[in-house]
Amino acid sequence: MQTKSAARNIFFGGTIFFFVVFAGLVAHSYSYIVTTSTNVKTLTPSVAHGKKVWEENACIDCHTILGEGAYYAPELGNVWKRYMDTNDNDPKAARQGIIDWIKSMPSGTPGRRQMPHFNLSDKDLNDLVDFFKWTSTIKTQNWPPNLAG
Repeated sequence: MQTKSAARNIFFGGTIFFFVVFAGLVAHSYSYIVTTSTNVKTLTPSVAHGKKVWEENACIDCHTILGEGAYYAPELGNVWKRYMDTNDNDPKAARQGIIDWIKSMPSGTPGRRQMPHFNLSDKDLNDLVDFFKWTSTIKTQNWPPNLAG
């Protein structure tokens, strides 16, 4: 049998122990995110505006970005890398390729999923591409597992 004081000591001791473990895990997660995951120094107004364009046009309703979103359309967390690979690592050609793809939608190809036309301004398109480029620099521990998304 335990006494009241022994039970109380076990309760408070356990509470303090698990609180310290929890605080340590939170600190570790925070330091990992800040130091390894996202490069905050490279956030620019154009990247922030590109994120706003992404949100205002509900791109996540069809696309995933870094695994979050709908799986109807391709992953866009690595779209910059895909276009860089197909354009011989030429940033101007990759940028223009992404912009031309967005502008050409819907393509009208039968039997293929179609992206709606959004009537985005040139600034919106360039900033959206800046957001995609910035997203491709996030250390994702090899997600998505292949370049095709």
